[in-house]
Amino acid sequence: MTALAPETRQGPRRSRRECRRCRKLQRQNEVLSQENRTLKARLRRLERRFEAEVRAGKRQAAPFSKGSPKRSPRKPGRRPGTEYGVAARRKIPEHVDETVEVALPRSCPDCGGSVKARGVSEQYQTDIPPVRPHVTRFRIQLGECTGCRRAVRGRHPRQTSDAVGAAGSQLGPQVVAMATHLNKGLGLSFEKCSDVFETAFGLGVSRSGLCQALDRLAAAAEPTYEALIQSLRQAPAVSPDETGWKLGGELVWLWTYATPALTVYAIQDGRGFDQAANVLGTDFGGVLIRDGWAPYRRFEEAEHQSCLAHLLRRCRRLIDDALAGAARFPHAVRRILLRGLDLRDRYLGAEITRHGLAVLTGKLEAEMDRLLQWNVQDSANARLQRHLLREQPHLFTFLHNPGVVEATNWWSEQAIRPAVVIRKVCGGNRTWNGAVTQEVLASLLATCRKQGVSPYPVLGEIYCSSQAPAIRFKGASSPPIRPP
Repeated sequence: MTALAPETRQGPRRSRRECRRCRKLQRQNEVLSQENRTLKARLRRLERRFEAEVRAGKRQAAPFSKGSPKRSPRKPGRRPGTEYGVAARRKIPEHVDETVEVALPRSCPDCGGSVKARGVSEQYQTDIPPVRPHVTRFRIQLGECTGCRRAVRGRHPRQTSDAVGAAGSQLGPQVVAMATHLNKGLGLSFEKCSDVFETAFGLGVSRSGLCQALDRLAAAAEPTYEALIQSLRQAPAVSPDETGWKLGGELVWLWTYATPALTVYAIQDGRGFDQAANVLGTDFGGVLIRDGWAPYRRFEEAEHQSCLAHLLRRCRRLIDDALAGAARFPHAVRRILLRGLDLRDRYLGAEITRHGLAVLTGKLEAEMDRLLQWNVQDSANARLQRHLLREQPHLFTFLHNPGVVEATNWWSEQAIRPAVVIRKVCGGNRTWNGAVTQEVLASLLATCRKQGVSPYPVLGEIYCSSQAPAIRFKGASSPPIRPP
């Protein structure tokens, strides 16, 4: 038998290797082609969304306008029957300052006939009388100590300052309290505040005068602000959040810490754990109801509740952008989170017992654990899965503490909205001194609003006090002190 040449013997082997390599390359080509088609489709969809957002940004629309108008909108006005809503009217005033008798006309305005009295009806009209600034002159007795020869002067509780001479004309506590409310609470500029005082009360006051008065009020309110921080550290649950703020044109951060009874703002130069711990303390032991920002996880002694609203919005975006089966994972996550919220509502509505809540919570956590073991291929879904694995121990804390822990961080979200509005109006602060004034006075105003306390007597008492005592609110470690 004739032996084959080496080339001939190796020829079929080399051909089989090439076939296997060719098949492998074909499979890789199919995978890459499919991935390329998916990415192109996603790119086209994102381009359309981007173009729509650009057009919407240039369109003149009313604030908070969302999408196109409804094709068949409901008729405006009150609904008939059971859909009427809450029947309400303006309350009858508790006191009457003046009574005016309105007599009948002598003849009928239509036919000229005589008029016969049938009874009396009452109407109440509440108005603001013309306001004239009230000026108080303090005659301060001066003297000296017979022992040490030091100068001694009197001080009245209604005085806001010891200044005399060129600085002897001061603004009263109610003016400063109202300026604080207008500027730090409602976002009016100092120029507009000055215009309000001039137009409504005939009180001339400069912008710089209002600014300096608010700085002095914030300095006097520092002990009260520190008392709010101490109360916050002892709260069973706190919801923090942060947003950008401008200081002299540079980016800093406005932090918000909220409970049902307290709100504390802090303007700081960073967005990390150190800044959060400056207010809460590194050993905070309550429950943090927060979003997924990583520095919050460093509060190791605290319990945590991850905001479900943020997760549900993220799932909704993934579902809207998903292709060819990629929506299955975010759909499953969304269903479990919504079932957790429904379980909370059923317990608070007394439909299930505490034991039943514990059993169903365990089943829900086990189902989430199985879901997070899925082999997720989509990159966006994989990022969500990794995030949920980190947050898994903190997803259902609100079911273990029903009625105490919220499922979302809406406390801080609502508290941060007024600050965002003020940021849009004023753009931030120019100096750190102004930032301190902003955080102190805004905290007092927000806390007064939550507790149903008028800020005017609170701020007035602080401004008139020579020793700046701490005004304690509900939720503090000691009983609240209400100003007269």
